[in-house]
Amino acid sequence: MSPKAKQTIDQDPTPPEVVLVTGFPSFTASRLMQKIVTDDDEARVFLLTRDKLARSAEKLLAEWPDSQRRRIQVVVGDVSDMDLGLSGAEYKELAETVTTIHHMAGVYYLGVDRSTAQRVNVDGTRGVVELAGECRKLRRLCHFSTAQVSGKRKGIILEEELDEGQGFRNFYEETKFEAEKIARAAQKRIPVTIFRPSMIVGDSLTGEIDKFDGPYYLMVLIVQSPLDVHLPLPGRGVAPMHLVPIDFVVSAAYQLSLDDRAAGMTFHLVDPCPLASRQVYELVAERAHKKRPRGFIPTGLAKAVMRTPGLERLARAPLSFLESFDHLAFYNCRNTLQLLRGTSIDCPPLDSYVDNLIRYVREVHAARRRKLEDEVFDPFE
Repeated sequence: MSPKAKQTIDQDPTPPEVVLVTGFPSFTASRLMQKIVTDDDEARVFLLTRDKLARSAEKLLAEWPDSQRRRIQVVVGDVSDMDLGLSGAEYKELAETVTTIHHMAGVYYLGVDRSTAQRVNVDGTRGVVELAGECRKLRRLCHFSTAQVSGKRKGIILEEELDEGQGFRNFYEETKFEAEKIARAAQKRIPVTIFRPSMIVGDSLTGEIDKFDGPYYLMVLIVQSPLDVHLPLPGRGVAPMHLVPIDFVVSAAYQLSLDDRAAGMTFHLVDPCPLASRQVYELVAERAHKKRPRGFIPTGLAKAVMRTPGLERLARAPLSFLESFDHLAFYNCRNTLQLLRGTSIDCPPLDSYVDNLIRYVREVHAARRRKLEDEVFDPFE
């Protein structure tokens, strides 16, 4: 046998990745899909999409180059249904071919009701874990949890910790906690990696985000308010506000999904040096050339007071978000820092990209105003 022939046999090249991403076309799932097909020109990607979102998913993919589009396939189903709502043939194909699963489907609204949160976040995770257990070529199941599974805990929270007897402020936190327990139990028999991002904000380079909720309630109020006044904060704002840009979350999660050391581990995808809530909004006001926030409203009164004229937007925020202004929780990210060491991936500080977030907020609102004006006044009617 020639050395060349022997080398060909001994190499046994790794087969191309076949990836299942749930939760498409959500913003995070879309960004992860983009990362996969851009960085790996051989990877095939299945995108699990609910029936009512299938048309939007196909429309989004139609804008992609053919060289990437032909490696992407939308499968219509629902993580909370039996066999993910897939046909027998579709389920079998996934079980026989998928090497990596990124479970990103979930309800992330802090005010979600218990039944919906249980069905999607908990039952959905159980269904995905069942599929993962049947995947003959599975290399990794990546479960996207949240740093907020810590609930009402205060102090330093480690990545290895989960059930510490904590209470929860809403059904979102509670059901994501229950879902992570399911993913952790599965680590005994399949390779599972758990990601816990904190509150996700826009791309650090472009500012792009899909919707203005969470920390954006007050950011938009400061940036877009026609009133040049010192707005009060819903709390003293001494606690850290854990913000993380979407591009870091996606890049870090994808890199760790390829790292063999990450199997069986949990990662806080957070800013290791977060600013206090008051500092965040003082920075936003400064960069937006607005007056800095002054004073505070006790959290217990915030909901009622925030209904005053000019502050209605913040009144839409779930009470649990307002409570976070004084919730002293610190997320240790030792695992993340350790395994990303030596790569070019790190979380940028907020002051390095806040201008991009502000610019995007202004661009979106300007576009909305133009659209409204066009609908109200039609010179051809």
